[in-house]
Amino acid sequence: MPEQMQDSNSGFDQQKPEDLDLFADRLREECGVFGILGHPDAAAITALGLHALQHRGQEAAGIVSFDGKRFHSERRLGLVGDTFSKRDVIDRLPGTTAIGHVRYSTTGETILRNVQPLFAELEGGGFAVGHNGNITNALTLRRQLIRDGAMMQSTSDSEVILHLVARAKRNRFVDRFIEGLRQLEGAYAFVGLTNKKLVGARDPLGIRPLVIGKLDGCPIVTSETCALDIIGAEYVRDVENGEVVVFDEDGAHSHKPFPPQAARPCIFEYIYFARPDSIVGGRHVYNVRKAMGAELGREAPAGADVVVPVPDSGVPAALGFSQETGIPYELGIIRNHYVGRTFIQPTQAIRDQGVRMKHSANRAVVSGKRIVLVDDSIVRGTTSRKIVQMMRDAGASEVHFRISSPPITHPDYYGIDTPDADKLLAATHNLESMRQFIGADSLAFLSVDGIYRAMGLPGRDNAKPQFTDHCFTGDYPTSLTDLGQQDSPRQLSLLSEAV
Repeated sequence: MPEQMQDSNSGFDQQKPEDLDLFADRLREECGVFGILGHPDAAAITALGLHALQHRGQEAAGIVSFDGKRFHSERRLGLVGDTFSKRDVIDRLPGTTAIGHVRYSTTGETILRNVQPLFAELEGGGFAVGHNGNITNALTLRRQLIRDGAMMQSTSDSEVILHLVARAKRNRFVDRFIEGLRQLEGAYAFVGLTNKKLVGARDPLGIRPLVIGKLDGCPIVTSETCALDIIGAEYVRDVENGEVVVFDEDGAHSHKPFPPQAARPCIFEYIYFARPDSIVGGRHVYNVRKAMGAELGREAPAGADVVVPVPDSGVPAALGFSQETGIPYELGIIRNHYVGRTFIQPTQAIRDQGVRMKHSANRAVVSGKRIVLVDDSIVRGTTSRKIVQMMRDAGASEVHFRISSPPITHPDYYGIDTPDADKLLAATHNLESMRQFIGADSLAFLSVDGIYRAMGLPGRDNAKPQFTDHCFTGDYPTSLTDLGQQDSPRQLSLLSEAV
């Protein structure tokens, strides 16, 4: 039976063991992709690129290579370093071309058959594909494919593209691939590998990121520029929204099969998902996050003694807030980077210490002080509540909470693991009740226009919004065909029964 969606918190006031994990109440990106063509160390370079993209997926990783005659695949659960730092594994991935993928699952269980890249033998040869995003009509397409006789090997929406390419009526591979893409809705950044080509494709709105690089003259397609930096590769350009790029022995080929339209990249890449040292859409992510913090300081200052970031994602915004308001910046929370998500917690008494295992208050900074906590977002609010209590336990006289993004009031259907609307704190509580829930002395969010100003823009133009910001506005930029097939607005992945 395909995997079912799991929620870690069925009610705001009902505490579960997962709530004691500061990572359980975070938005999570599902995937990162990397591919390189024509390099003698293709698999090893791909593994390094995946290391740099580990923040985009920490539950599974995979690499597929091609040696001129055969495709080779290694797909494993766990972190990249747990598998692909081993020489014998890389040795099982010979060839000068490889693609790789890191994955988060939107379910309680990650299973090997869903680990990417996925691979299939097609009429013209093998085809491997890795996908970042979410196809919002994948359930509809999947049901039709099954009715037509397709046999699905996974519960991933990414498998749909393999079947669509296999059934396409064109001769050239790129035309078959484009025919498949034309049937998709939603957000996608694909990296693909055939016996001759490296392929990259980005959805018509460019919701998910994808960039082109070059190493020793060999082309690279990957999710973020940080994956280029780790291997000393040169950044060439972004894959444009709606573009399909194909690299082969004859060079680079660009195809633009969709009608031109303005790009609407996901705003959360800048707020949270992308690594701070990446450049996304020509903007340095670190600088944007600092600018968001500065805007927050102008919009919602607080009478306080110390600005404290919620590590690690709140650090740049807290710096911006501190510099704008003149309130000193201090590390009032120390993160332990060496405690994993699966740390054994055998009893309730031990689980109750879960927050302190990963984050500890710096009492010397906090005690007797009025604290401004700065974080990037609030999802369910359970994490925020525990951090506020941690500050009070450490002796803070006041705790003010500032969020460098607007309230999240709508679920995401484009590749971010968000809970249903009724589990989002801001969708069910007003500002005052949210403040009471997390236990802060004051609470404020950055406005939607503040986000746009931080991006160097005058504000959100309701007629032509420049980013995919539906989590704040409810403005979904694509059709959500599968939404009507669900009992409630859930993440539209194939990680639910689709028969």
